[in-house]
Amino acid sequence: MKVAAVMSAAALALAACGDSGSTDTSGDGATTSGGEKVKVGMAYDVGGRGDQSFNDAAAAGLDKAKAELGVEAKEATAVDKEPESAREERLQQLIDAGYTSIIAVGFAYAPSVAKVSKANPDVHFALVDSTDAKADNITNLTFAEHEGSFLVGAAAALKSQKKHVGFVGGVGVDLIKKFEAGYKAGVQAVNKDIKIDVTYLTQPPDFSGFGDPAKGKTAAEGMYQGGADVVYHAAGGSGGGVFTAAKAAGGMAIGVDSDQALTAAPEVKDVIITSMIKKVDVAVYDFIKAESEGAFKAGEQVFDLKAGGVDYSTTGGKIDDIKAKLDDYKQQIIDGKITVPSKP
Repeated sequence: MKVAAVMSAAALALAACGDSGSTDTSGDGATTSGGEKVKVGMAYDVGGRGDQSFNDAAAAGLDKAKAELGVEAKEATAVDKEPESAREERLQQLIDAGYTSIIAVGFAYAPSVAKVSKANPDVHFALVDSTDAKADNITNLTFAEHEGSFLVGAAAALKSQKKHVGFVGGVGVDLIKKFEAGYKAGVQAVNKDIKIDVTYLTQPPDFSGFGDPAKGKTAAEGMYQGGADVVYHAAGGSGGGVFTAAKAAGGMAIGVDSDQALTAAPEVKDVIITSMIKKVDVAVYDFIKAESEGAFKAGEQVFDLKAGGVDYSTTGGKIDDIKAKLDDYKQQIIDGKITVPSKP
C-alpha cells in the first residue's frame, strides 16, 4: 500500500506539472540525427521553477531550447522530505510518458538517476551538480562554484565597511561547502582580518534549507544584528529571506546561481550588489542541443571560470568601482596563478 501511495503521489505530481502550461511545449519539433523528435523530461529539485535561483537557471536553459530547437518538454518537481522512491518514480513517469532525454536538476537525484538509468539504458540522462551516478547513458554537468564564489567573496570584502561579512548555506553538504570555501578564500585574499560568519539552514537528509525563506531571513538577521554588512547566500529559494533581512537592516547581499538583481522580488533587488552566476542554463541548453544533433556524450562536463561556466554579475552598477580588481582576480584564477580551494 505504501509503494502504491508513493507511485500515485508521483503520478499526481507529474500530472500537476503537466497542467502548468510550461510542459508538452513544442515548436517545429527538433529531431535527432535518427529522425526522432527530441522529448525532454525535466525533473527539478525542491523549490522548482520559480525559486529565482538554481531551478530557474535550469528552466531558462529549457525555455531557450524550446524556443530555438522546438523540443517538447515535460516538467516535474521534487517535494520536500519525500522518499527516494518518489524521485525514482518521477523519473520513470517521465520516461513512460515518452520523454527520453531526462535532466535531473540537483545532486539529490544522483541515487535515483543511478537506478533508473540502469533500468533504461536507451534513455539519455543529464545529472546536474553530481558525479555520484555514472554510466554510458549519463552526462554529469558540474561547475566550479568555488571559483565564482571567490570573486563575490572578494567583492564582499572590498565593499564591506564594517570588515564583517556572512555566508548562509542552504544545506550542509559538500557541494554547498564549495561555495563557502571559495567565498572565504576571496574575502581573505582582500583582507585576512575580515570576520566571516557561516551558518547552514539544515543538515541532510533535511533539504528544506533550499526552500525556506523564513529560515534564510532568521539566519541573515542574526548576522546583520551581529555586525555583518554583507551576506552571501547559497541557499536556493531560501535566499529570498536573506534579501528581506538585508533590506530591513540596511545591509548588502549577494545572490547566487542566477543574476538575482534581475530575478528577486522588486522590493529587495536594490540590496543585491552582485550574484555568483552559475550558468546551469548554458549546461542544460548544451545538453539538449547535443541531443537534437545526435551527439550525446557520457561523462563529466565541467563548467569552470575559464569555460565561462561561472562568473559574477554587475547589474545595478553597485560594484562598478571594484570591477577592475575583480577582473584581475578572475584572470589570475584562469591563468592558474590563484588556486581556489574547494573545501573550507
